[in-house]
Amino acid sequence: MNFTLNSQNSLPDDATQGCLIGRAWIPNQISGPSPILLKGNQVFDISEKFHTISQLLESSDPLKALSEIEGKLVGSIDELFANTVAEPDKNKTYFLAPIDLQVIKAAGVTFAASMLERVIEEQAGGDAQKAQSIREVVQGVIGDNLKTIEPGSEKALQLKEYLIEQKMWSQYLEVGIGTDAEIFTKAPVLAAVGTGQNIGIHPKSEWNNPEPEVVLVANSQGKILGATLGNDVNLRDFEGRSALLLSKAKDNNASCAIGPFIRLFDSTFSLNDIRTCDVELQIEGTDNFVLNGISSMSQISRDPEDLIQQTLNENHQYPDGFVLFLGTLFAPTQDREQAGAGFTHKVGDVVRIHSPKLGTLYNTVMTSDKATPWNFGINALMRNLKQRELL
Repeated sequence: MNFTLNSQNSLPDDATQGCLIGRAWIPNQISGPSPILLKGNQVFDISEKFHTISQLLESSDPLKALSEIEGKLVGSIDELFANTVAEPDKNKTYFLAPIDLQVIKAAGVTFAASMLERVIEEQAGGDAQKAQSIREVVQGVIGDNLKTIEPGSEKALQLKEYLIEQKMWSQYLEVGIGTDAEIFTKAPVLAAVGTGQNIGIHPKSEWNNPEPEVVLVANSQGKILGATLGNDVNLRDFEGRSALLLSKAKDNNASCAIGPFIRLFDSTFSLNDIRTCDVELQIEGTDNFVLNGISSMSQISRDPEDLIQQTLNENHQYPDGFVLFLGTLFAPTQDREQAGAGFTHKVGDVVRIHSPKLGTLYNTVMTSDKATPWNFGINALMRNLKQRELL
């Protein structure tokens, strides 16, 4: 399925009224990735001042620094979007995932609805055919109680005891309503794909789905500086067979999408906007299948600041900063083919993730072995920056 990216279908609803930064591939005598700033309908390369997005966000006042930068014009936003495709022309500019040296972390089981679906995956042993009957049993015991439970509270501990008695306690409920959140590493540094790129599903997976999420952007001190959108591509069958398969379920080639841009906090955008925003999902398949969903951040079980503090603290540091997927309310159960089999991806699905103040992230589903191999890591970036005399 073909789609064309442009400023109309990709930028936030207020366009570039907020502060949007990202990365782009800049062709030159020595081509390479550069941090960029969007102003009006144009894109400016700011690599002469800040060689990486991480370096910019580690500065004392990124907003002030950006206001003092003129940058080098590389083209209009729509010119770059026109080449932001699965196989771009590397002789032209195009957008990349908007992060570089930041560690890519994710919080799991942060919404009651997705919490229940993880329990169902576990009970079904990763078999989608068993999910519907188990869903009825699980919902009959647990109901909607989890929506009003504060993780780690006395009420949560009482519910835990009850569920243990009912033989319905789960490791997913432990991290969902217990004291400690599930925080894991989603992908290696520099491995995320950006908007317009293919996302990868393991070829052996028969039950999988997108996870549309807000992604917070923090510096090495844990200060939240802004946000973007992400797709925490998930293999329900792998993780359902065993939680010890989490890394295989979550971390495959092209299985982490982030973008289109980072929106920094300023007078037009704040953490409270994140706490109340909706993240919309649309999937369109080559078989004419369409699925729509919404993940409302107002229903998250743990506050975003709590999740940041559980990620970076005296026990763990991230000197180049980090990003954090906040989890999703969305867990698709709509049947795609067989009754009771629920949803799973097919190659060619176009996944659209949108939030009004963050814009839209577009990706097309491919198997991870056929997606473009990841071959531009930290060493390649350092060599490239040195060759461009930016180090």
